[in-house]
Amino acid sequence: MTESLSPRTDLALPALGYGAANLGNLFRELTDEAAQEVLEAAWDAGIRYFDTAPHYGLGWSERRLGEFLRTKPRDEYVVSTKVGRLLVPNPGGENELDLDNDFFVPAVVKRAWDFTADGIRRSLDESLERMGLDRIDLAYMHDPDRSPAPEDALDAGTQALDGLKREGAVRASGVGSMDTAILARGASSGGLDALMVAGRLTLLEQPALADVVPAADRTGTGIVTASVFNSGLLARNDPGENARYEYGRAPAEVLDKATRIAGVCRAHGVPLPAAALQYTRRIGPVRAVVAGSSRPAQIRQNAEWMDLDIPQDLWAELAADGLIPR
Repeated sequence: MTESLSPRTDLALPALGYGAANLGNLFRELTDEAAQEVLEAAWDAGIRYFDTAPHYGLGWSERRLGEFLRTKPRDEYVVSTKVGRLLVPNPGGENELDLDNDFFVPAVVKRAWDFTADGIRRSLDESLERMGLDRIDLAYMHDPDRSPAPEDALDAGTQALDGLKREGAVRASGVGSMDTAILARGASSGGLDALMVAGRLTLLEQPALADVVPAADRTGTGIVTASVFNSGLLARNDPGENARYEYGRAPAEVLDKATRIAGVCRAHGVPLPAAALQYTRRIGPVRAVVAGSSRPAQIRQNAEWMDLDIPQDLWAELAADGLIPR
């Protein structure tokens, strides 16, 4: 553990966390046994921060994560989940899969936006029941920018989470999103402890530097970066022509930049994914990086890359070539 997420909480996070979306059968099916093998690999690699959400596989991720964490000492790990999407009955959904959201699970329930105080309390209670845990350390509002009234959702959710934090129901509160405007608003409020910045603060692109990071600096709000491989583009040493970006095929200009970054990494003997994992930790308010995988070997590799010694000359050359900000 390092410094607290913000001056408003005593919660600190390890540098590397496991993002548990894959446990919800994201993109492909996992058996319960395979899911437990993934989590054992993460634990054996020293990972002690686990992030999940009701959205991930319509509760499957939370259920599987909880089944694993119940076998571990509660004070040895940190767990976060998300609020804002309740899971409600979906009659007839047992004959369908949740493929519109890329999860290979039966659609027996569906998502319903709710950032009210009652909705957030209910969401946390249901998450605790699915996981079988006695407490959640950190609760993020999940993608309020995608809800019908984004700013109202963020403001109401911030107040609701503050109330729950004062009650001791959670130790810290935050918002997770790919939308920099919502993230900056959340940071500027001074009412949150953490921002989960997904894909907007990476080795490849840094739009969050314009407004999110300065707002977080001003209010002492911690940042957790996610999707640091930009949907897989930076997950291999040599980005290929068919590399994925934003869950689709990478545009030519994006692929070109990734290829140039890879070349600099190669010249310094550093794996591109290692640089991608470590880059954001160099930015002031960033407290942790969350990375997910459904493959135990990849999880072990991520942990090794996070500990790899990267020469300062690599960052200096990337900046001199205009590939990252100075």
